[in-house]
Amino acid sequence: MLRVAERIRSVPDYPQPGVLFRDITPVLAHGESFATVTTELAARTGDADVVAGVEARGFLFGAAVALVAGLGTVPVRKAGKLPAVAASRSYDLEYGSATLELPAGVVEPGTRVYVVDDVLATGGTAAATCALLADVGAEVVGFGTLLELTGLHGRATLPDVRVDALLTA
Repeated sequence: MLRVAERIRSVPDYPQPGVLFRDITPVLAHGESFATVTTELAARTGDADVVAGVEARGFLFGAAVALVAGLGTVPVRKAGKLPAVAASRSYDLEYGSATLELPAGVVEPGTRVYVVDDVLATGGTAAATCALLADVGAEVVGFGTLLELTGLHGRATLPDVRVDALLTA
């Protein structure tokens, strides 16, 4: 994981002054690093039925994790991107608010879901995703992420969910 960590680029003052953005794009672009992250997260899916990837970089990791784990994948999308919506959930972000939506007809009540995203920061997106899945009767069996920014305390927004962070900063 040390080689993976070395590929994460810190970008100061993006998307606004005072924010240190963690760019994971170099991890995705490096085959060995991408495979390492994918394999490590896939090993943590446990008894999940499906992997949910959160827009947008979570789609990339989520789909790859699902493939390695032998599971299907479900995209959790920003509002207005799906033709049929099972449920939606609005939440606050560091710089505003957003709404996430789940596609209709793909997550049935009782489905065990492992949620994947690239970075766990303040936890708003993670908590909204888990709540959205609960809204349709799914059971979130874990939340996997490449990087957890521990100083932003996002893990605290997921008190009843196992969090698997491969790296912390």
